[in-house]
Amino acid sequence: MAVAVAMAGAFVATGLARGSEWAGWRGPFQNGVSDEKGLISSWSPAGENLVWKADFIGRSTPVVFDGRVCAIGRVGADVTKQEVVACYDAGTGAKRWESRLNVYLTAVPFTRVGWANIAGDPETGNLYVHGVGGLFVCYDRNGKIVWQRSLGEQFGRISGYGGRTHSPIVDEDQVILSFSNSGWGDQVPPRHRYFAFDKRTGEQLWVSTPGGAPLTITTQATPMTTVINGQRLLIAENGDGWVYAMKARTGEKVWGFQFSKQGLNTSVVVDGNKVYATSGDENIDEGTKGRVVCIDGSGKGDITKTGEIWRVDELEAGFVSPLLQDGTLYVVDDSANMSAIDAATGKTRWTFNLGTVGKGSPVWADGKIYATEVNGSFHILRPEASRAVSLDHEVIKMKDGRPAEIYASPAVAYGRVYFATEEGLYCLGDKSAKLPAAKGSAAAAEGQRAETGAAAAWAQVVPAEVTLGAGESVTFRARSFDATGRLIGDAQGTWSLTGLGGAIDEKGKLTPDAARGSQAGVVTFQSGDIKATARVRVFAPLPWSEGFDGFEAGKNPVYWIGGATRFVVAEKSGGKVLIKPFMDQGLERSNLFLGPPEMSAYTIQADLMGSVKGRRRPDMGIINSGYTLDMMGNHQRIQIRDWVEPRLEKTVDFPWDPDVWYTAKLRVENKGGKGIIQGKVWPAAAAEPAEWTITIEDPLPIIQGSPGLYGYSSADIFYDNIKVMVNGK
Repeated sequence: MAVAVAMAGAFVATGLARGSEWAGWRGPFQNGVSDEKGLISSWSPAGENLVWKADFIGRSTPVVFDGRVCAIGRVGADVTKQEVVACYDAGTGAKRWESRLNVYLTAVPFTRVGWANIAGDPETGNLYVHGVGGLFVCYDRNGKIVWQRSLGEQFGRISGYGGRTHSPIVDEDQVILSFSNSGWGDQVPPRHRYFAFDKRTGEQLWVSTPGGAPLTITTQATPMTTVINGQRLLIAENGDGWVYAMKARTGEKVWGFQFSKQGLNTSVVVDGNKVYATSGDENIDEGTKGRVVCIDGSGKGDITKTGEIWRVDELEAGFVSPLLQDGTLYVVDDSANMSAIDAATGKTRWTFNLGTVGKGSPVWADGKIYATEVNGSFHILRPEASRAVSLDHEVIKMKDGRPAEIYASPAVAYGRVYFATEEGLYCLGDKSAKLPAAKGSAAAAEGQRAETGAAAAWAQVVPAEVTLGAGESVTFRARSFDATGRLIGDAQGTWSLTGLGGAIDEKGKLTPDAARGSQAGVVTFQSGDIKATARVRVFAPLPWSEGFDGFEAGKNPVYWIGGATRFVVAEKSGGKVLIKPFMDQGLERSNLFLGPPEMSAYTIQADLMGSVKGRRRPDMGIINSGYTLDMMGNHQRIQIRDWVEPRLEKTVDFPWDPDVWYTAKLRVENKGGKGIIQGKVWPAAAAEPAEWTITIEDPLPIIQGSPGLYGYSSADIFYDNIKVMVNGK
């Protein structure tokens, strides 16, 4: 059941949101507002109104629900560097549980670990976490993993050095997450896409690709849900510079509004049919940078020219999401200046400086605004018609005296204010006040089900994507929805296969043909004129081998992930090889994944050859269970690592020549709770050496992961004769 809260003229859906809780990063009404009363107006890091403080390094907003405060951050040093998720008692600060996650196959630096805000679900007690390395994990209330996805290995999630990582949201029975990806099949072209999963099982429900190629490959905008004209919408800023509205239960695009010449990073807020969005980059229609815009969200199609109600130009608000309360839009620009803007007219009422760098989004509660600034500042303001009155301003400092970084927004719940910093996790409030019980909202629920007799306008096949092993089968089901996106129920129709060998019966049970080996294709459901599809990959048992002679130039195996536009088959010396060509723009570093992320206890081997361009040589290698064996061209070394950040790595000198084939081999085993990673490289024309070239132990082993290829193509890289085999065979 979903509860909706009547707020600012619209029912704003919040799952089972309680007004006294903060289960999502923008609060119960998705606009930065809490209805809590009796909150503090001043405090001190020395102890005044400081209820408790936990030893925790965080950079994102905690969630407060079910009597708990849960946060994500970083922990450890050197070989113990990890991402950490922890939950504390909301009243006392006592730690209830902690879970540490390995970070691997990413270039995100350690200081940016814990970037994305986490999401809680008061209905189930579950917690949803998106790590910087692409792990998407669902925990139960006791910290046990319910389900998880490796987004890079399964969907080709794209991660850059900057670390920007999208935050999930919970809506009804779904958890929704967006990111830029380059996958397989119709998801090969890089796009900023939206993925919906069943919040209880992790089953994929739908994927939506509303826009074009991302102008910024990694962004961090978080979607929100609302109801406009009786239609439940998911509204989000996108990596292609547009704002999109999609039907929240199906992902169908309803409208788009072109906004910026760069990808967008902030969340929208909504009042009735009015959608407020901000940007800090170059505007699409004139030589200015930064804009706040009010959009009429009741339209359809491209509403770029028809949907704008008002705008404020040259207000560069590229990272801080706006706060909307009682007809005022509070916008913080990149230089930490807060502007109070009339939400009806766009007129600026006043401006207040918070510091020098704006990152954390402000929160309104009990007639006050709680706002953070990167350089340790925590403000409590009283907004008035023509000014903001400072009630308190504290600067949190590290032990060495420098300001502690604060990137997160506060969270308000249970009569207290919670926020995470580089220096600790804080709980502010009246120490003498007893922690109140959560109170459910009494507002009416927006209907999920269609009216009796409604006509079907859309079908959905569940699961929307699945990966199968040898001998496995799966049964799909089809659901129909009306024109507004409300669920009608199970649908009846016919099933068919495209690109898949095997059979599917009248009940939707797919049994792949084992003789076809590894394959990928589409399952199609049809009922009258309505069609829906699901994507399927099937993997044969090990061993695997691939020499590319059976592929057309420009292609590669369809079931591989993340490299169809970067790793392609080409002619070389009278035969076929895989090439990752030199790239003069875009991301030179990328991975190609050959199998599912659940694989373990195997060895991968491949022939590799690097060219030279000017004085530059590429880096090239192979991947096994999250570890990379890298032949580093300019450094003339071989390195084993799990992360570009030096968490676990070992390097040995190894001079290698361009335009010469070498064979690389990487084996990973888990022995006695430690990872044993062994690699060797030798000229392909020579016999394999008996000894491993490089060996390293990992006290925090990555126990499973897809085999893959790695390339940093500052010059052309060639791959051939790929083999994946069970260890010892």
